[in-house]
Amino acid sequence: MTTTQADPAVGAAVKAADRAHVFHSWSAQGLIDPLPIAGAEGSYMWDYDGNRYLDFTSQLVNTNIGHQHPKVVAAIQEQAGKLCTLAPGFAVDVRSEAARLIAERTPGDLDKIFFTNGGAEAVENAVRMARLHTGRSKVLSTYRSYHGATAAAINLTGDPRRWPSDTASAGVVHFWGPYLYRSPFHAESEQQECERALRHLEDTIAYEGPQSIAAIILETIPGTAGIMVPPPGYLAGVREICDRYGIVFILDEVMAGFGRTGRWFALDHFDVVPDLMTFAKGVNSGYVPLGGVAISAEIAATFDQRPYPGGLTYSGHPLACASAVATINAMAEERIVENAAEIGEKVIGPALREIAERHPSVGEVRGMGVFWALELVKDRATHEPLVPYNASGADNAPMAKFAAACKERGLWPFLNMNRTHVVPPCTVTETEAKEGLAALDEALTTADAYTV
Repeated sequence: MTTTQADPAVGAAVKAADRAHVFHSWSAQGLIDPLPIAGAEGSYMWDYDGNRYLDFTSQLVNTNIGHQHPKVVAAIQEQAGKLCTLAPGFAVDVRSEAARLIAERTPGDLDKIFFTNGGAEAVENAVRMARLHTGRSKVLSTYRSYHGATAAAINLTGDPRRWPSDTASAGVVHFWGPYLYRSPFHAESEQQECERALRHLEDTIAYEGPQSIAAIILETIPGTAGIMVPPPGYLAGVREICDRYGIVFILDEVMAGFGRTGRWFALDHFDVVPDLMTFAKGVNSGYVPLGGVAISAEIAATFDQRPYPGGLTYSGHPLACASAVATINAMAEERIVENAAEIGEKVIGPALREIAERHPSVGEVRGMGVFWALELVKDRATHEPLVPYNASGADNAPMAKFAAACKERGLWPFLNMNRTHVVPPCTVTETEAKEGLAALDEALTTADAYTV
């Protein structure tokens, strides 16, 4: 593995320039302390002081093929030498090939691909397509969800990041999705949770007026909100409800797609086909910004003779598409999706369940592939979270100390509220996974100190 020789002076200069000029997302600028990173490769990254970290975050759960995959780097370099950019109105070989490779893997007739720069823009355009296709305005989404930070996407989002931007006039209605561990329906089994969640959705539709609802959008498996795998039958039930009322069914695969769950798309586990599917992140491991919408034949036909009123300067950017082609081909050639499934089934899942038995702070383990969450609690009996909902400052101290303990052990963790997510690259090896899980196991002793 290539590593940059430690050079603290360079690191200090990088940090000083960052603090002087970079405005960071989702942050109080005066309260953050960004770590300068010197380089990354595979499942690891390292700083200018020579510290190496196993990346159990895949950055923002997007570097599915790991850092600096040589085939993708080479493809970007080759495309840059051939054609760096071209407006989206032209036909470009690499754009056509990227669309073909994606459509080859999407289910049903999701064969038309509209490219965006990322997941939020994909959601924006999927919602616009649904509204224009149906002539309706409302869109339903769940609490405990994240769909992006642009205007419609942030209103669709069901976590606290929505609150400062929520206009309450964006045509969005939130409802409760299934989450047995903290069931809003007082369910005692997956079957009850599924039945009651579907009944709740039908009630919501009835009271909002079916004729006013353009779409229901769901993360196939909610990501940042907690990796809650839906109970058997739930997504099929939503599909049936949408069909009954003429509502467009949108599945958001931005985080869960492209190998993350051990299948090309998370929806492949549930035998369900949406009308629109959004994607980004893993499509090219984030090497160049890219996202998109996979569109059914019926919705695509809406715009055969009627112009679609949406577009982006960089839609289907050649460098981004080249990286997608190389990523998808590498994933197929190197059996990366299969590796994610195998590591999840044989290594991560069993190890996390063993860890849960040893640590009273672990309330629940859930996930699949390389997409897992540990729900950390003060009290297993009551399910009281280790920290309050949307905690910050002193209230969040238990999670902050747990994160510090992970980093001291060379593990870079993904934390959200009272959860830690285990989301390494889909290329993670058994040895790397076990290394990270051992560090996680040790670090959880800090969380155990706060349990009753």
